[in-house]
Amino acid sequence: MKRIVSVLLIAVLALSLFAGCAKKPAPSDEPGATDAPKTAGITIAIPNDPTNEARALMLLEKNGYIKLKDGASITATVLDIESNPNNIEFKEVEAAQLPNVLQDVDYAIINSNYAIDANLNPVEDSLMIEDSSSAYANILAVYEGNDELPFCKALVAALESRQVADFIAKEYGGAVVSVVENPGDGYDPDLNYDELANTKITVAASPTPHAEILKVVGEILAAKNIELDVREFTDYIQPNNVVESGEIDANYFQHMPYLDNFNEENGTHLVSAAAIHVEPMGLYGGKQADLTPLGEKIG
Repeated sequence: MKRIVSVLLIAVLALSLFAGCAKKPAPSDEPGATDAPKTAGITIAIPNDPTNEARALMLLEKNGYIKLKDGASITATVLDIESNPNNIEFKEVEAAQLPNVLQDVDYAIINSNYAIDANLNPVEDSLMIEDSSSAYANILAVYEGNDELPFCKALVAALESRQVADFIAKEYGGAVVSVVENPGDGYDPDLNYDELANTKITVAASPTPHAEILKVVGEILAAKNIELDVREFTDYIQPNNVVESGEIDANYFQHMPYLDNFNEENGTHLVSAAAIHVEPMGLYGGKQADLTPLGEKIG
């Protein structure tokens, strides 16, 4: 009996030694493993609305991390990415929710208005930021033809004032940039402000920075006995719908590429009355503190 036990122990020992000497599978041989670079799996959250998604992708392209197909326009999506050598994964998110998902992704590309709302400083906190391109200047939009009406001209003159330009420069420190070349005193010399006295102008606006800027505009108009009623919205759809319907006189929240696309897709009739400021879009770190995990730049 002892002899049988001894033989069995020797057999078990031999099998153990054989298993220990067997070649350990290389990472690429293991189930589910790949030979992808170390940056595989890096996730960037981007806006999912037309034009802002393209804007985010163009920011990455300009900085050398992806390449878009030739002819990709301001309505490009992730389907228009031609080269993505670092295997970046994109998560398309409603623009206002991007700050809320930042902690769950490696990076997020966020519009400055939503970044500021979330206590992010676009100048100090972003890891990558746009130049102040006038193509994305935020505009005052009205129903087609209303840009010639007195209420609109009064709004434009106030928005293009030195008071507003100075407020933007002081309040936002480069995170919002005025694009008005020759700011005035806040009033249109060709308007009869007495005829506008005791009237109310309604404007749909996103809370930051638009509604904040409109507070200065309200003070300018109040000096002429004109009331400015600002209605705050947190989405990109309703502000255009309420101006199209005539419920509200104007809106101030979007750039021209977005409005052009909105009109085309929805059959609306809104026009720009004036370009006021630019909000540079930036990339912010969530799980990552710097750009190193994004990998090598193209070229």
